[in-house]
Amino acid sequence: MLTLIDQFIILIRSISAFLLLLVIARILGKQTLSNMNFHEFVTAIIMGAIAANLAFNEKMKVTHLIISLIVFTGTSYLLSQLNLKSRKIRLLAEGSPTVLIEGGKIMENNLRKNKLTLDSLNQILRQKDIFNMEEVEYALLEVSGQVSVMKKANYRTATVQDVHKKVEQNRERMPVELIMDGEILSKNLKLNGISEEELVQQLGAQKKNVSDVFYAVKGSDGRLYMDYYVDQIKHPIDVE
Repeated sequence: MLTLIDQFIILIRSISAFLLLLVIARILGKQTLSNMNFHEFVTAIIMGAIAANLAFNEKMKVTHLIISLIVFTGTSYLLSQLNLKSRKIRLLAEGSPTVLIEGGKIMENNLRKNKLTLDSLNQILRQKDIFNMEEVEYALLEVSGQVSVMKKANYRTATVQDVHKKVEQNRERMPVELIMDGEILSKNLKLNGISEEELVQQLGAQKKNVSDVFYAVKGSDGRLYMDYYVDQIKHPIDVE
């Protein structure tokens, strides 16, 4: 039976574990609270296990557990920073989205690779109020495990822009990422028949280099959208 001193020690350890996790969550950032990717999922499990031991396992030294928390926090933070700087590391640590439905066609091999059945895919679509798979143009399995869906044009809710533009019969395509973090995604350009020289010329016309571009994507409407590192915004809004 636990004595009053033992109970008090457990109380202090539990409060300490809770406060430490709060501090760690603040250090790792808001992304930790959103849909987790692979490395964030692993980090959350490890942190939870260490915090539980810190709160209740009297056989383990507090200093050892705190050192473990510091090491795993530092590792996760370092990996997050590397993810921001390198797309290759980001792909290795987080993976990339998988196309489940393309142009209205189900990608059976991709379903198999991700251990998804038709029943589970249909269930996911029903949760998005889609009961007829014929309505779906594209469906992607995101790295967070969520499924994003783009409906076919005639099944979407009409916008003001849709009302005023001419109806086109061409099948819509998924947006194609061309530049990310100042680097040209050559593989995406080749797969979609886009000329790298033409892209560089378009940038030159705007007196920009590839290294000036944070993100460039060719939209489903065929237009090129670019976001530069320097956004000319003097007072960016960040609500804390």
